[in-house]
Amino acid sequence: MTQIGFFINQSRCIGCHTCSVSCKDWYDIDAGSVNWIPVKKIERGKFPNPFLAYLPSPCYHCSDPACIKPCPSNAITKRDSDGIVIVDREKCLGNTFCSMLCLKACPYDAPQFGPEGDAKMQKCSLCVERLDKGQQAICVEACPMFAIDVGPMEDLRKKYGDSKDAEGFVYSEKLKPSIIMKKMIKPN
Repeated sequence: MTQIGFFINQSRCIGCHTCSVSCKDWYDIDAGSVNWIPVKKIERGKFPNPFLAYLPSPCYHCSDPACIKPCPSNAITKRDSDGIVIVDREKCLGNTFCSMLCLKACPYDAPQFGPEGDAKMQKCSLCVERLDKGQQAICVEACPMFAIDVGPMEDLRKKYGDSKDAEGFVYSEKLKPSIIMKKMIKPN
């Protein structure tokens, strides 16, 4: 099986949130707490040695996703063809009838429920409908700094290496997120 995943170049990300906004616009997600690709702000140090980095944090479409097993309605699946983790919102019981175990199981906070009553789980789908048409994920197309790429993990490794290290990110050997990172380098 080919596994599709992300490359995130933290050293290029300027925290502009264009990836988040383009995703919300493409999927018609209302302004508010639901954000399929939040951008974390990492601040450390103080004058004269401050440090600032940003980290786009979508669903990492793990090889062994923690969110699938606890779902009582089998609403979360991993596609055999490309490893993309998708949600069937029709099957999701919603936050009224479910304990939101998928959210609690994911260390990356990818599953989300909106504020409305009976909200269904949602998360980054890796723009599966766009990829199926041979198009790129909307966050990749929108990023003005070329800090994000999406593709088969083998191709991404050949192009960018195999680093899983970034400020604000902890790689899980158990879940194996489909991610390659280029870390922001701290100044001396």
